[in-house]
Amino acid sequence: MTTKNPFMLIATAISAIFFCVLIGILFFTFKDEPRNSKFNTAFSLVNDEGQSVDQSIFKGNPSLVYFGYTHCPEVCPTTLFEVAGYLKELGEDGASIKSYLFTVDPERDTPEIMNSYVTAFSDRITGVTGTPEEIKRVIAGWRAFAEKVPNKSGGYSMSHTMDLFLIGSDGRLKGLIPYGADPGEAVRKIRSALL
Repeated sequence: MTTKNPFMLIATAISAIFFCVLIGILFFTFKDEPRNSKFNTAFSLVNDEGQSVDQSIFKGNPSLVYFGYTHCPEVCPTTLFEVAGYLKELGEDGASIKSYLFTVDPERDTPEIMNSYVTAFSDRITGVTGTPEEIKRVIAGWRAFAEKVPNKSGGYSMSHTMDLFLIGSDGRLKGLIPYGADPGEAVRKIRSALL
């Protein structure tokens, strides 16, 4: 009669658990297919001119979508400056592209504040705001991230997704441009994904 080594049994069990977890992660990663995702989250928000907007703004035109806020000290203004540059660089080729800044801070970002902010960068960027509940639904539906971070002075900042979303005229995610991307590479990526 042979006795089994208890260490071998434990090692085998740990290996089996690791393998099952790995398979589960791979399954959910490939199941989501983020590059082909269509954003079906219905929403009712307002643009920076106070007009009602919904998910139909993504039909028929490619779009650049950014989630940020007007009190952002660095990342948001840098990204919007870059978006304005991308649109200028694309010229007539990019005339059909729509650009949106969806606020992650609806408590402070009214349509008036959004309008002053986005038009300082380009008249081709539209600000979008609304109720905190609706904004939260859109952020979740787009698999973006936003979280309020209190500061010592009693105010707050927002931690949020920093990628620029490239959305095709079919409403599907075609790619992402990370914060700090090389401008030439970003324009090439927009051309290949959206035009």
